[in-house]
Amino acid sequence: MNVRFDAIGMVVADMAATLAFYRLLGLDIAEGLETEGHVEVELAGGNRIMWDTIDVVRSFSDWEPAAGGHRVSLAFLCATPAEVDSVYERLTTAGYRSHVAPFDAFWGQRYATVLDPDGNPVDLFAPQSETT
Repeated sequence: MNVRFDAIGMVVADMAATLAFYRLLGLDIAEGLETEGHVEVELAGGNRIMWDTIDVVRSFSDWEPAAGGHRVSLAFLCATPAEVDSVYERLTTAGYRSHVAPFDAFWGQRYATVLDPDGNPVDLFAPQSETT
């Protein structure tokens, strides 16, 4: 069998807001896609992240939002603990909601979480340095 993981798909309420968030996070997403119903970008390592609007998903499925909250979270590795703080600050200063402020986690990482426009948690983390 040649099945391999290839992509993460997310249903979004507002494509423009979603793309703005993930661009600010650092993903290389082409401009001019804000009104598209489906957008995808290849990530380092060859996997993809894909976003579909509610209307597109409902065109082939009876999709409804998950009851009780989010069903997916994404985690982004930062190069240093300082980068965790910097990315967190950039996103929250732009108006995105904090879920967990940066802290030094007992498991050895600098860790924070910001919510994307649809309320999905986006974790930011880096290994703690000796001086952190």
